[in-house]
Amino acid sequence: MTLHSVSMECYTKSMTDIFSQMEETGLVPVIQIDSAEDAVPLAKALLAGGVDIAEVTFRTEAAEESIRRITSECPKMTVFAGTVLTLEQAKKALSAGAEAIVSPGYDDQIVDWCMKKNATVIPGVSTASEVQHAVKKGLSVLKFFPAEACGGTKFLNAIRGPFAKVRFMPTGGISEENFTAYAKLKNVIAVSGSWLCTKENIRLKEWDTITEACKKSQREFPRS
Repeated sequence: MTLHSVSMECYTKSMTDIFSQMEETGLVPVIQIDSAEDAVPLAKALLAGGVDIAEVTFRTEAAEESIRRITSECPKMTVFAGTVLTLEQAKKALSAGAEAIVSPGYDDQIVDWCMKKNATVIPGVSTASEVQHAVKKGLSVLKFFPAEACGGTKFLNAIRGPFAKVRFMPTGGISEENFTAYAKLKNVIAVSGSWLCTKENIRLKEWDTITEACKKSQREFPRS
């Protein structure tokens, strides 16, 4: 399969299924993998902790292969490709098996291409104008980034009125200490961050630590 002929086999879950899974799990760990050898053990550690979604960021050369290994060997894990900055990265991610494309900002080229391919895309926004632009495109789930630096829960509360049908995945500056404040908001579909599995956790192969962090956050997650 070439990068320019991505088939529907690469992303088999519907957008509705993915959003339902996000809402049910509530947590989307952002992970940066330096070695693809760590991808499967990490995915198993997350699953053991009750987290079945992972956002693998395109910040390292190992991202594409990591996505491919997780989707192949851990079918219960839904993999998002994160920090997708170019259309080429989006194509690589979907070819590797990613179920959704997540960007830190809004890029019309990436969004339009994903929508044309019926691939789930969650672009980043941080202003009302960007949210309105996304709504005009037909999007209803967006990444709010960088959350803490751009108003945090106050922004999300304020924007709920004019954009009542939009739900957000806040990311950026979110930690074990403040994630529940975001999770309680009606317009938050899931909370995203790296506190569940830090770069140091992965480097030291602290799989049990990651599992326990996931279990702890799941216990503390405010369920309606």
